Amino acid sequence: METLSFEFAAGQPARGKALVGVVGSGDLEVLLEPGQAGKLAIQVVTSVNGAEQRWKSLFERMFREQTPPALNIDIHDFGATPGVVRLRLEQGLEEVGHD
Repeated sequence: METLSFEFAAGQPARGKALVGVVGSGDLEVLLEPGQAGKLAIQVVTSVNGAEQRWKSLFERMFREQTPPALNIDIHDFGATPGVVRLRLEQGLEEVGHD
C-alpha cells in the first residue's frame, strides 16, 4: 500500500459532498468534500506501488483546462485503470455541483 498526496489550484469550495465507487477488484472509491478556497487537495491510498507519476499525469490532464472547485478528495484504489479513475472523479464532481 502506498499513500500519495497532490495539490492543485482551485476556485471556491464545492457546494456538497459525494461518495462514488466501491473499493473492490479493479475499482476504487472516491470521497469528495468541500475544501479551502483556492486549493484542491487529493490523497490517494493505492494497492499499486510506484504509480505516483501515473496519478499525477492523470490529475494534471483533468485539471489543465478547467478550474476545479476547492475540494478535499480521498481516493481508495484497488488497481483501477486510469479510465475508471477519471470516470469516478467526473461522477463525483457532478454530484458536488461542479459544472
